[in-house]
Amino acid sequence: MVDEITERVKRRLDAFRAGTEAPCSTGPSSEKKSGGSAEECAPSCNACPNHDTCGTSLAVRSGLTARVSPDKLRTSQDIAQYIDHTLLKPEATREEVLKLCDEAKKYGFATVCVNSINVGTAARALHGSNVLPIAVVGFPLGAGLPSAKAFETREAVRCGAREIDTVINIGALRAKDYALVQKDIEAVVNAAKPWPVKVILETSQLKEDEKIIGCALSKSAGAAFVKTSTGFAQGGATAEDVALMRRIVGDDVGVKASGGVRSTEDAMKMITAGANRIGASASIAIVTGGKSNSKY
Repeated sequence: MVDEITERVKRRLDAFRAGTEAPCSTGPSSEKKSGGSAEECAPSCNACPNHDTCGTSLAVRSGLTARVSPDKLRTSQDIAQYIDHTLLKPEATREEVLKLCDEAKKYGFATVCVNSINVGTAARALHGSNVLPIAVVGFPLGAGLPSAKAFETREAVRCGAREIDTVINIGALRAKDYALVQKDIEAVVNAAKPWPVKVILETSQLKEDEKIIGCALSKSAGAAFVKTSTGFAQGGATAEDVALMRRIVGDDVGVKASGGVRSTEDAMKMITAGANRIGASASIAIVTGGKSNSKY
């Protein structure tokens, strides 16, 4: 079933690119008119031999997409390096963002993940550390124009984001408008270069074939990761969804489990299923064995 659906999507996209299928009706892209090019916001990646998907290539080369062996996670620090320490509530203050960054440095988390308005604050606070700032784009609905997502991505990179988590166009995916879904993801991937992009599928809102197609399209568009959830919809990450996503994208694209991962046990289930990044606001509880009331 997985191979059949993936091949069907590939044939449909090939037909669209060849001009035998009608393009989506969103009109011409206005990315160049929306202010600033990707080159102005981030170092040029034109020298990259895989320039079209250099975000993915960067992630693969740096080991970001590699599977994690649960047997090697013997200490809290071993788990911490795979966690995106997260603060995405709309009412988050500057002081809370700074606290998040201090916690990430203290516990050795991989990144902090914040709304794009806060990524500049996070980038300055994390300067000189090994913790990277992530900005979410098109969050949490994913229902914006591709050009708007591209603009937000460029601004986030200009402000210091070194990874981007973007929400897929869920409605287009469910409507089988795969050309629009592809265009939407590619707009963000191109704007983020050379930095990696994660595509949030919001798996709780999708049927199994839609999850499969979403993963296939994300990989085709050059995403470095696929991600389960925003944490704002009903339902979050499940081990079953993580395993399915890993099966679709293989070993050269990462899988991020987010939404409802609140304990060491939760994190280990996701890693065992194939996740190599965990998104959580309960990060400290995960690495200390404590309890958290966090909803994300």
